[in-house]
Amino acid sequence: MSALIEASDLSVRLDGRIVLEDVDFTIAAHEIVTVVGPNGSGKSTFLRALIGAQPLASGSVRRAPGLRLGYVPQKLPLDPSLPLSVARFLSLPRRVPAQAAAQALAEAGAAGLENRQLNDLSGGQLQRVLLARALLNEPQILLLDEPTQGLDQPGSAAFYRQIEALRDRTGCAVLMVSHELHVVMSASDRVICLNGHVCCEGHPEVVAQAEAYRALFGTGTQGALALYRHEHHHSHDHAHPHPHAHGDADKEHAHAG
Repeated sequence: MSALIEASDLSVRLDGRIVLEDVDFTIAAHEIVTVVGPNGSGKSTFLRALIGAQPLASGSVRRAPGLRLGYVPQKLPLDPSLPLSVARFLSLPRRVPAQAAAQALAEAGAAGLENRQLNDLSGGQLQRVLLARALLNEPQILLLDEPTQGLDQPGSAAFYRQIEALRDRTGCAVLMVSHELHVVMSASDRVICLNGHVCCEGHPEVVAQAEAYRALFGTGTQGALALYRHEHHHSHDHAHPHPHAHGDADKEHAHAG
């Protein structure tokens, strides 16, 4: 398959310091690729470099002609004194027809939130609204920068299932940065372990056994790679503090040990 985005020898310098070096990367239609790495490893910078928002120190990034991007940021800083409904937010900076907004919200699992105030939404609802905004562009690739930050385990699992369903329905590619070093989507075709450079990459079960992964994240509980199996016959009535205790999400654990 031809690549939607292809990076070759990508390097980025911030404040005189190299934060990414000699990164090669490709992603094709339908693929789900998850990037994991510790804080400061260059994950968000990597996404910005791929979409052209961050200048390169060296190397190149090639995007397919006319490539439609959908970007979901880590978080949206909101002024609590600013009244802003979901519908108005989706129509910034240009007006979106009500039907298109409603369809995007439904696809993102946020149907019926049009008239709610952004400041009144839960963390999970806000992330789905941000996803809906990204979907308005009918993207060929969704780029998600730590989209489940601040969500509990059931919320994260539900969001992952929504992303997988979107990929299956629309055929878009998904590139997701995760701060949850030990939890990735089981639907990921590849996991890339990033720490200023690509430490290792491959299928989730392969990365879990990689020496570089174990060196970065350890071999204990937090170093285990938990893969959510996205079954649709369970409920999420109770939050669990740790993914290994999450009894109602059927998942498989590939331990790095």
